Amino acid sequence: MTLRLAIVGRPNVGKSTLFNRLAGRKLAIVDDLPGVTRDRKFADGRLGDLDLELIDTAGFEDVTDESLEARMRAQTEQAIDDADVSLFVIDAREGVTPLDEVFAEILRKRGKPVVLVANKAEGKAGESGFLEAFSLGLGEPIETSAEHGEGMAELYAALLDVAPIDDGEEEDDGEKPVRIAIVGRPNAGKSTLVNKLIGEERLLTGPEAGITRDAIPVDWTWDDRAIRLVDTAGLRRKAKVQEKLEKLSTQDTIRSITFAEIVILVMDATHPFEVQDLQIADLVEREGRGLVFVLAKWDLVEDPQARLNEIIEEAQTQLPQLKGTPIIALSAETGWRLDRLMPAVFSVHEHWSTKVKTRDLNDWLSMAVARHPPPAVGGHRIKPKYMAQTKARPPTFVLFASRADQLPDSYRRYLVNSLRESFELPGVPIRLSVKSGKNPFAEGEPQAPPRRLGGPPTGAKTRGHAVSTSGKTAKPGKPVGAKPKLTKAAAARAKPPSRPKPAHPRRGPPGQKPKR
Repeated sequence: MTLRLAIVGRPNVGKSTLFNRLAGRKLAIVDDLPGVTRDRKFADGRLGDLDLELIDTAGFEDVTDESLEARMRAQTEQAIDDADVSLFVIDAREGVTPLDEVFAEILRKRGKPVVLVANKAEGKAGESGFLEAFSLGLGEPIETSAEHGEGMAELYAALLDVAPIDDGEEEDDGEKPVRIAIVGRPNAGKSTLVNKLIGEERLLTGPEAGITRDAIPVDWTWDDRAIRLVDTAGLRRKAKVQEKLEKLSTQDTIRSITFAEIVILVMDATHPFEVQDLQIADLVEREGRGLVFVLAKWDLVEDPQARLNEIIEEAQTQLPQLKGTPIIALSAETGWRLDRLMPAVFSVHEHWSTKVKTRDLNDWLSMAVARHPPPAVGGHRIKPKYMAQTKARPPTFVLFASRADQLPDSYRRYLVNSLRESFELPGVPIRLSVKSGKNPFAEGEPQAPPRRLGGPPTGAKTRGHAVSTSGKTAKPGKPVGAKPKLTKAAAARAKPPSRPKPAHPRRGPPGQKPKR
């Protein structure tokens, strides 16, 4: 059984660091600035043999007005109600503060199991704060250092004592959820759209720009299909991103795009397709993800139909590599035309996962080449020969042709656009690579041995009779070209006469001793 664990406490006590430690990877943004975490963030974790469902929460603030801090407090209280156990974290170096005492009283009134953790307890600086934690009346505190991984064994024992009894029933995970990332510029309405889709106030929203900082995954079910929506921080132009915290949020958003299957680009309908929107769309295309455009706040647009036609034409002009991407105009605030979004998303997902048969591809290739042959380069024709799809998600094709390195980019674009139209792949990134076979006459290519006239290639083995260079065969056991065996008399007659050696200028003729 999985234990649902809410990590709670006041700001900057190390909740997100402990969340990352238990999750086994860096999922939550961590910074020295208080109040980095604002929304609830979920993740699966493990401590020993204990499976955990972790909930990272915002720092507790004792306010109840309409401010952002009050909305963050409501999110924290909701996490406590949903969890099996609350992990109450305090800063052992600062000791117990009045805000810790107020929060401890709230936890006692909830009546749910609480494990008190004195974090940042490494060294002697945390001893006094650890002893003060007993005054909260929540049992014996656990000394930990989330940054260095100290105290995890004691934390495991404490969680094991308060964990509910396992009833032995195993949950069926079923199929993997479809991962959908919601991206866009700050204050475009991304969090409002997610809340309207799932039907609850799951994410913080408001007039303030940049409320969302972490990439927040939300599990949801639509039409009996598992979906994981990931709300991300707004992306601004790189020149405007100066603060370290915003850089971390930008990196988290880009990581969410990389791991998504479909990306919903939310734009303000009053001024869509600005430079930053085009850069985000181009990033999604380069990452090979399916894309859906959403025009939020459509209820603020005058003359909607004429404006929608202008936006569609502008999208085809500005982003020709994403021709046919669906554009959904809606109002997340009122829910107008919201029912058109998910069918468009799953239509793109189906096209993104398309697998085309090789036979159909080559039939299409013959017609495409006949309709528009590739241009001759340097007086030589380029001959497309064969085509196949190597993988889907996104659809990736390989074309074998002669002189592949000389194929112009314009002809590649023609083939991609023709693929998109013929096999109905609107708005899907298409990858096309062109390769050529080995040329035996090209420099550096391995060549076959030369073949002699009237016989096999040089170095070839033969069976039975040997083969001469003239094409004649020899008897078995006698190699071709062997000298005949002669008698002694014939050998003497055939031997050339010997010539006398010349005399040495000093020593005289050979065999005579020199005179002294």
